[in-house]
Parts: sequence; C-alpha cells; structure tokens
Amino acid sequence: MSTFIIEGGHRLKGEITPQGAKNEALQVICATLLTQESVRIQNIPNILDVNNLIALLEQMGVTTQWNGKGDCTFCAAHINLDYLLSPEFLERCSRLRGSVLLIGPLVARFGKATIAKPGGDKIGRRRLDTHFYGLQKLGARFFYDEDGGTYHIEAPKLKGTYMLLDEASITGTANIIMAAVLAKGTTTIYNAACEPYIQQLCHLLNQMGARISGIASNLLTIVGVNELHTATHRILPDMIEIGSFIGMGAMVGDGLIIRQAGVKQLGIIPESFRRLGIKLYIKGDDILIPAQKHYQIESFIDGSFMTLADAPWPGLTPDLLSVLIVVA
Repeated sequence: MSTFIIEGGHRLKGEITPQGAKNEALQVICATLLTQESVRIQNIPNILDVNNLIALLEQMGVTTQWNGKGDCTFCAAHINLDYLLSPEFLERCSRLRGSVLLIGPLVARFGKATIAKPGGDKIGRRRLDTHFYGLQKLGARFFYDEDGGTYHIEAPKLKGTYMLLDEASITGTANIIMAAVLAKGTTTIYNAACEPYIQQLCHLLNQMGARISGIASNLLTIVGVNELHTATHRILPDMIEIGSFIGMGAMVGDGLIIRQAGVKQLGIIPESFRRLGIKLYIKGDDILIPAQKHYQIESFIDGSFMTLADAPWPGLTPDLLSVLIVVA
C-alpha cells in the first residue's frame, strides 16, 4: 500500500495542468466499439477507472496503440463475442461502473450484449432505468438474471423513435446516443443530458459519420447511418479537477495558474467561486487565482443568505458541491 507523507504549513504557488475528463474518456473510449476502423483518442487521463476500461476492451479483442502520453489509437475490428459471455468478463464489469457504457455500442453493432450489474462509487441511487428505457424504445429487449446479477440485451434491429427521458442521466443519454446512431430511421431524445461530456461524445460521433443535431441542448435528433468510420478526438480537461484546483488556490495559495483549463466549457463554475469572493482572472485558456487576504461573500439586496445548489447542465455540477462547501 502506498504512503503519503504530508508536511503542512506551506503556501502553494505555481502552475498546474488538469488531466483529461474521466467521464468523457469513459464515453468516447466505449464509442470506439461502434466501428471496425481505428479511432484515435487524445488527452486520456491516467487514472484507474479509465485504465481498467481500456484493459477490458483489450480483453474483448480491441487493439490499442499508444502514440504518446494520453494518446491512444483503438481498433475494434475483431471483437471476441464469446468472451462477452465469460465469467471473467462479467466479473470485470461488476467492478467497473463505466462498463455500463458498453451496452449501447455492443447492441448497436452486434445486436446483443451481456453485462454484469456494474459497481463503482456508491453515490445515491445510481439506477440504470434510463439506460434500459431508452434502449427498449429503440427496440431492444432486456432479461435480468437475478442469480448471476447479469443483464442480457437483445436487439436484432434497432429502430429510431421519439422518447422523453424520465431524468437527464448523463451515462443513460450517452448509451442511447451510441445505440441510436446505427439505428434505422430518426431518433428524437427529449430531456437529454447536455453536459460537455455528452457534447464531446456527439462531436466525435459526427466526425465518425453520425448525423446528430441539437448538440448542447436537451433535445437531440439523430438520423441513423449504416456504419461509422475513423476519426481523431481530444478529450476536454476535467472540470472537477479544475474546480478543485480553484478551491485549493483560494484556500492555501499565493498565486496559482491553471493551464489549458478549457474555459469555454466550464459553464458557471468560475462564477460560482466568484460568488464566494474569490478573484479569478482568465487569460486565453488559463485561469489565475491570485493570493487574497480577505474574501467577501456576495450578498443580495435583501440581505438573504447565498444559496449554492446543483442542477443539470448548464447548472452547477454536483461533483463540486463538496469543494464549494469546504471553501465556504
């Protein structure tokens, strides 16, 4: 087991560059299963969940070629469908929450999928109903093996349709999009998640030949195509890391610069910290958090308390509430 030795009492100063976004990485890496041609993904974060997903894809038959740090070319030309029924595959899926994103691509391309009930962080319900509802609307059938804790999905032919999602689930929306791009006809998804992760997935798929419109809104229209092809995609910097760095710089910093922060895709995150009295200076794609001796929380005209609340995008991501609470 690794050991961290932490010596406190030192102010932080300097520059830091965030990794690629984990949530986006899990989605776009799974999207490489939708084509036989190679897909190059850049700015892949070197973290356990992503590395485990890549290892799982390799076990499935996906070939990977690393072109440099965080830069990998995936080719899913020869998928071992028998491996997808093996106990080893199902056991790996049960330990990786992101494995649920395999359902959409596998059903779209091969007409079937088997996956174990995914594990991962135990945060709230983390239910899968939205995934199942959307794929069922496209024509898939689900069977749950309670003894084995596995889901079996069959869909010889997916057909485009209209659907209103019961919640704006990010991974649910991603799975439905990846299934719909190869479905016959037009799919309309209302109350779709529209986080930057979803926008990036849609941009990658359009590069690959998909026909998705309404990107960045909660109403997506997808015209199915027969096949997808090669593309190159770069993952955005992780907004959760960036928000954490802002909070760190505000609390214990003597001037911190966050490089290549993807400022245009951060939504109201910078403004949420500014409401706590934190000065942020944006220059190009960099964020400077200067040293401050005093912070004055924004007050309302009637003197009421400030409220910070999470909401679906473009609202505040719930992943940063804990950081904002500590800063407050």
